[in-house]
Amino acid sequence: MGNEIELDEIDRDILFHMRRDGRLTNVELAKRVGLTPPPCLRRLKRLEDTGVISGYRAIVNQEAVGRGLEVMTDIEVSANDLKTIEALEETLASYEEVIEFRRMFGRPDYFLRVAVADHAAYNVFLTSKLTGLPGILRVESHLTMKKIKTDD
Repeated sequence: MGNEIELDEIDRDILFHMRRDGRLTNVELAKRVGLTPPPCLRRLKRLEDTGVISGYRAIVNQEAVGRGLEVMTDIEVSANDLKTIEALEETLASYEEVIEFRRMFGRPDYFLRVAVADHAAYNVFLTSKLTGLPGILRVESHLTMKKIKTDD
């Protein structure tokens, strides 16, 4: 791809541990990957500077903040003009309930991960925010039965 950097086994090990706990101290990280702290810090800094590590964030337990119902929502659009598409994307991205938003190849056109308190809250979201938006042809909702694996 051109922008890729060469990662060795230690780099991959650093990434493994940082994905699991981004708050590890450099001393603890160095211990886990078998380095002393100075070279470990240099490697970590290189991974950050080259964009391999693009940031750190808190993973919020949606249930703990009153948004325990997660709905996967597929959206197909009828619009084919750029202005309508851009306005739709901006609107959907602005909704607090939308915790993930992707434009897809093929069908559906968009994939949303929506977190709300319960079924009634999703109904309000669907009817007051999604229904009637210019450009939306179809919305299909999928309720999560059980999370098997997730990075967040």
